[in-house]
This record gives sequence, structure tokens and C-alpha cells, in this order.
Amino acid sequence: MNTKPPSPSLTERRKAATQLDIAHAAAELFATHGPDGTTAEDIARRAGVALRTFYRYFRSKQDAVSPLLAAGADRWRALLEATEPGAALPQALEAAVAQALSVPDKEAARALLRTRGLLRAAAKDPALRAVWYRVNQESEERLVPVVARLAGGDAEPLEVRLVAAAATDAIRIALETWAGTEAGAEGPGSPAVLAVRCLSELMGGMRLLGPQDDGARRSRGA
Repeated sequence: MNTKPPSPSLTERRKAATQLDIAHAAAELFATHGPDGTTAEDIARRAGVALRTFYRYFRSKQDAVSPLLAAGADRWRALLEATEPGAALPQALEAAVAQALSVPDKEAARALLRTRGLLRAAAKDPALRAVWYRVNQESEERLVPVVARLAGGDAEPLEVRLVAAAATDAIRIALETWAGTEAGAEGPGSPAVLAVRCLSELMGGMRLLGPQDDGARRSRGA
């Protein structure tokens, strides 16, 4: 059975493009003036849309950056979804995280630096911080079925949820830690390096990610 979701319509693509334009405008203004020095009107003007269009898509000026923050989570989840069933889950998670946070070109580096600016602003703005936490929670929830597929039908739901939570937190903690430093977008102290380390340490004790044979998996509940 084909479970691939239908392609978005032209209207949906235009809506997503407008939301992303607004998100980029908000991120640029927050980086320059901070959330306190930026209004929804400023963001709408920079994005070239009417204020009513802004509020059609976003409830607040802080909420406007959610498409940018979610883009990274969407990217790494898509990389994980592309992994063939039967692949070793620890290696699949590590590879997806490392690739998603890599900087193969200048645009990828700029995207990470935008995230750094937003996280630094969020440290002083509770509303922006709430958006960041919400995006991570939504990412974790969407990751659960992806992990479940890769883990196989005999994986316990609790373990699947723990893996999804740990993987999401590994990236969140890595990005937050990096944002508080002057480390580069690649190399020592970069998001990719920190995220792989967080992933390894957070998941070290999880049975689902350990070297187990089929018999050991069947006997978990014993």
C-alpha cells in the first residue's frame, strides 16, 4: 500500500513560501534589534506583506520564526525517514543528526548562524523561548513513528518514545550549548559534533539501541 503523503497544492506551497519569507524577516530583525525592539508591523513591512497577512499565519511576532526553527527538525527527520528498515538504529540516528547539522555550503552555515542568533535572543525572551520548546516538542512527536518503523514491530512503545525524546533533546541541547559559545558552524564545538556526543551519552543505557539479537529482544519482558 502506498503511504506516501500527497504533494502539496499550489496554494499550500504559496502559503508555505509566504510563511518562510515572514520567518526570515523576523529572524533578521530579531538579530538586529532583538524581540523587544521589533514589532509585528516591522516584520510585515520587511517581508513585504500586509499586517493582516502576518496575523493570518502567526499569533505573535515570536511565533513568526517557528518555520525557520522547524526546518532543521524537518530536515533531519526526513534523512532518518530515508533510512532503510533493518538498518542499525544507533548508526542511523547518528548519521542523520550529523548530516542535518553539517554545513556543506554557505547557505547551510548561514542557517545555523540564524539559529544561533534566535537562541541567543530566546535566552532573554520567554515568549521566543516558548516557541523554541514548542517546535522541539512537535518534532519529538513526529519522530516517534519514524523511530518505530526503524526499530521494528517488536520494539516497546516506551523505548521508542524514549529514543525519540533523547534524539530530539540531543539536538536541542547541542544547539543551545553551541549558541552560548563562539565556536564555528563546523569543527570542534560545532552543532554536529556536540549533537553526536549528546546523542551517544543520552542513549548509552537504552536497550533498544544496544547490541541485541532477536532472542534477547523477545525476552525483554521476562
